[in-house]
Amino acid sequence: MREAADRLGFVANAAARSLHSGRTYTVGMITTDSIGRFSIPLLIGAEGALGAGQVSVFLCDARDDPIREQYYLRTLLSRNVDGIIVTGRRTQARAPIAAGLHVPVVYAFISSADPHDCSVVPDEADGARRAVRHLLATGRRRIAHVTGPEHHHSATVRAAATEQTLRAEGLDLATPVLFGQWSEAWGRQAAGVLLAAGADVDAVFCGSDQIARGVAEGLREAGRAIPGDVALVGFDNWDIMVEGCRPALTSIDMDLEGIGRSAAELLLAAINGDPVRGRRALPCRLVPRASTAAG
Repeated sequence: MREAADRLGFVANAAARSLHSGRTYTVGMITTDSIGRFSIPLLIGAEGALGAGQVSVFLCDARDDPIREQYYLRTLLSRNVDGIIVTGRRTQARAPIAAGLHVPVVYAFISSADPHDCSVVPDEADGARRAVRHLLATGRRRIAHVTGPEHHHSATVRAAATEQTLRAEGLDLATPVLFGQWSEAWGRQAAGVLLAAGADVDAVFCGSDQIARGVAEGLREAGRAIPGDVALVGFDNWDIMVEGCRPALTSIDMDLEGIGRSAAELLLAAINGDPVRGRRALPCRLVPRASTAAG
């Protein structure tokens, strides 16, 4: 029957479908990531799952503005969306977007502080462990860790997992964790700090690809070869950063599309009367490139 409908050019009447089912077959996605670094891959993953159920997505950018966020929430509810996905630029838990909503909500990448809400996040500690184990497998033992602000959730989680993984192998970091900013400028500065300290590191695991790119530039300017003298691993697997780094950067991928897809599947389950509660942490994966190549 579907093949016949396609041949005839039949298009289903959305209004009639909604009237019959009591659903609008639309969901909202509210994000605070105005540049799209995280929200676009999440949206692509979510649309893949929602499209299979013939559900459309309204994307709303709150730009880290609580007033704008509540405006978009009211707008989506006025459109009778079947559910809402909330996401952002940080994995740190946030307050629930609202209480007592009549539609299900799933948090993606970011998590809700309410344990009864449904959240899907990357397992950042898992990512850090994978990075360290990869460096150890390549024979590196004097490993430094350069990351973002000390008060930042992701920076502290990744740093703690890095130290724990090394201790499990009877090793310590070559230097105390270097906390700073999520920027190339900080990576370049951190490379100078490591060189000035005479730490003689043979690997650096960075909390972001931007930091790693800066570290690479700083080390190269000081005459250190990557990976010959120092192996380098980043975090995020941001294509413009990993391919723009010299050499191409080994990095941890948080599988943002997979997180978006999982969040959408959980939202569809909730819409269909089968909600899931709690926080789900999905594993990361390591993408090896030239910056950690052997020999």
